[in-house]
Amino acid sequence: MDEKEFIVDSEDRLDIFLSKKLNETRNQIEQLIKKGFVTVLNKKNAKSGLKLIKGQKVIVKLPEVKKQEALEVDFDVPIVYEDEYFMVLNKPSGVIVHGAPSVKEATLVDWLKKQNISLSTISGDERHGIVHRLDKGTSGLIVIAKTNEAHKKLSSQLEDKTMGRYYLAIIDLPLKDDITIDKPIGRNINNRLKMGIKSDGRLSKTSFVKLELSNNEKYELIAAKLYTGRTHQIRVHLESIQRHILGDSLYGFKGKIDRIERVFLHAYSLYLKHPISGEEMSFNTNLPNDMKEFYTNNFKNGEYNEQIDNRIITSKFITNT
Repeated sequence: MDEKEFIVDSEDRLDIFLSKKLNETRNQIEQLIKKGFVTVLNKKNAKSGLKLIKGQKVIVKLPEVKKQEALEVDFDVPIVYEDEYFMVLNKPSGVIVHGAPSVKEATLVDWLKKQNISLSTISGDERHGIVHRLDKGTSGLIVIAKTNEAHKKLSSQLEDKTMGRYYLAIIDLPLKDDITIDKPIGRNINNRLKMGIKSDGRLSKTSFVKLELSNNEKYELIAAKLYTGRTHQIRVHLESIQRHILGDSLYGFKGKIDRIERVFLHAYSLYLKHPISGEEMSFNTNLPNDMKEFYTNNFKNGEYNEQIDNRIITSKFITNT
């Protein structure tokens, strides 16, 4: 059993403190606390909401993760960038990033294992190399760490915001204006599959900018920038202003547009610093075929490259947020 020791450097709740230190979700941290793997001041009955004091010692005993064989995969994942320390992949829609007790299908981690790629082990066997996640239905860029040193440094960039992402989405009702939404997000008590705006949720901030109206002015191509990384964050914040991503029936999309089989959300652009050299790097990828076909059929012809350009999108956020 691996044991980690931390000295409290900020007066956070216990679950928030450990979520930052271990780069895990608060739900996973809560399970560790409930099962007695966390000790504060030599007491194992600490609660998730315990308010920590600077200088306190927190000890976490991480249970061993049983190694699992990779499942057979029937999909491929394009590699956007790779060196000996990390990779950037273009995840297809419909691929789950990592396993869980309820997951019975092959995941991105299974694909990575099948490629015999050396990966970091910080997050355990189920999450080899996973620095951050994308929803199953979301396509686009995702970062994979190949060494533990790179994993730690890339995770730190997520915390200090030197790593960031821009998303593209097509929504069912145009935005009135560019907008930044700063509303806390927590689990929906009536539907465990959903998240929602909750006063006691985790701080969450997203900015949205308008890119282009559809020909019939019913739909809009928008870009989103994440300042935090909560589950379903873009979808929840859009629902809070009565907008929905096409295909996102879980969060209120009610349209009957033919051939939309998934949420039209794509992680288009990513920027970070190389975990070893510190070089500033950026990556972007085109819309996947299903979103591109919808765009071509419903938006002005010939403006795809002009509207979906990393420099244009970045400048819009600098100007409007």
